[in-house]
Amino acid sequence: MENIATWWNRYGPTKRRLIQLYSALLYNAYLKGFVNGSIYTGSTKALCVPGFNCYSCPGAVGACPLGSVQAAVASSGQHIGFYMIGIILLYGLIAGRTICGFLCPLGLIQELLHKIPTPKLRKSRLTRALTYLKYVFLAVFVFAITLYYGLAKGMAVPAFCKYICPAGTVEGAMGLLSNPNNEGYFGMLGIFFTRKFIIMLIIGLACVFCYRSFCRFICPLGALYGLFSRIAIVGIKVDPLRCNGCGLCVKTCKMDVRYVGDHECIHCGECMDRCPKEAISLKAGKYTLMCPSKNNGNDSHNDSGISEGSLAARRRKIGKAAWGVLLAVLCAALVWYNVLDPSGKKKANAAEEVSSGYNEASGPKEDGANEAEKPLGDEAEGSDTFESDAPIGFEVGERLEDFSVECLDGSTFKLSENRGKVTIINLWATYCGPCVAELPYFGELLKSHKEDLSILAVHAHFTTVDVGEYVAQHGFDIPIAIDDEDERIFGIVNGSSTLPQTIVLNRKGEVIYNEVRSVTPELLEKLYEEAAK
Repeated sequence: MENIATWWNRYGPTKRRLIQLYSALLYNAYLKGFVNGSIYTGSTKALCVPGFNCYSCPGAVGACPLGSVQAAVASSGQHIGFYMIGIILLYGLIAGRTICGFLCPLGLIQELLHKIPTPKLRKSRLTRALTYLKYVFLAVFVFAITLYYGLAKGMAVPAFCKYICPAGTVEGAMGLLSNPNNEGYFGMLGIFFTRKFIIMLIIGLACVFCYRSFCRFICPLGALYGLFSRIAIVGIKVDPLRCNGCGLCVKTCKMDVRYVGDHECIHCGECMDRCPKEAISLKAGKYTLMCPSKNNGNDSHNDSGISEGSLAARRRKIGKAAWGVLLAVLCAALVWYNVLDPSGKKKANAAEEVSSGYNEASGPKEDGANEAEKPLGDEAEGSDTFESDAPIGFEVGERLEDFSVECLDGSTFKLSENRGKVTIINLWATYCGPCVAELPYFGELLKSHKEDLSILAVHAHFTTVDVGEYVAQHGFDIPIAIDDEDERIFGIVNGSSTLPQTIVLNRKGEVIYNEVRSVTPELLEKLYEEAAK
């Protein structure tokens, strides 16, 4: 047993590394997403995690704080995101850049890349000067560009996520594209993905030679948390009574710190065991979270009068209890998101109802009949020619389950009442730049084929602005509805949080096109002609 403990202390991961791995797994507890290539869209996705973790990662159960900040900035023309501002302030006040050192999956990836054996670039005056670049990225890409599009154009453009973010590329895009179920997404790739992929490779290569390059020179989230370095509750603290000012802590630190605990310090604690006077510890207020391995809490011993052995035993006991609680939380999260989560069950039930021909509005069908097969009456002369025996579903060649929804203009759209016409359904959201850009194309197509075409744009249930007001400001002239909290329409057409998505039905109500990708006026016209045959 003693040999195992000795081996673990020598070769095993440090406590910080275990916490990094733990937080990465907890942030991405939706393991089913990696299996089926989908994105979790349950209630906790409206909350942001402390560390840098992409919203679009298949396993992500929360939002990225930087993406959430950009969403709040983009919607500032309609309302101020006090909720998001409060969350970021809370994270900063509690932990500041300790989050970078312990709770950031992207930081973990950078550190693992740096372990690749190559010559390393040491810090210098140049690297220290370059650390201020991240404040430029914060000001320009997170605030300036995003605010401009939000106020001047009414569009949600998360500039940093869209143009730079390597986490979005490696966790989101590559995480989804690597799944065989998402091979259709390759049709969406364009110059933006190519640029971001190259940026990701450059940043990754830089991390091999230079410790946490993204964190030190680019990361706007680190810049934001760095503003709280002087007031954060949790962080590295130096005992002035023990410190002799030798500067060994700053000299051996891999980050570009000027002193322990400044805005560049990620509070990793590696300097603790380097300090010859054992003057450095990681604290939460007055409580010591980590101290030099030789110290065993001597400062607490001096204050409390408790023997050194008793204090060390107490710290080990508290540490074991804390890890027990953390493991219980992780197990509960894994079970919840992959087995018990009601949102996952709703989607599974919706898929089962679609396959069995069940309709919420009219109940189970008798003798296999479906409302879409019924004649439309005198108003649809010759409607019997548009009957179809195709099975209910969302794949090409299948028929969508019938549904009815109230639109923002007060009208009602009922799918079965549009048989005999070409029908196009578009899934979109105000926070999706490509969605907003292509929405006018549907209006132009409707004007050209008004008597023979019906179009419905369905906004995702999750909203960041008043959709009705947003539509009125932009003057979109097509029927627009908002999906309900059960995501009924999204479930019927096999929609996801990846937008935009367009579904085209022929006159019989059969699916001829169902793709997650942007469209052009030329493609829409071609799809209409094919469906109208």
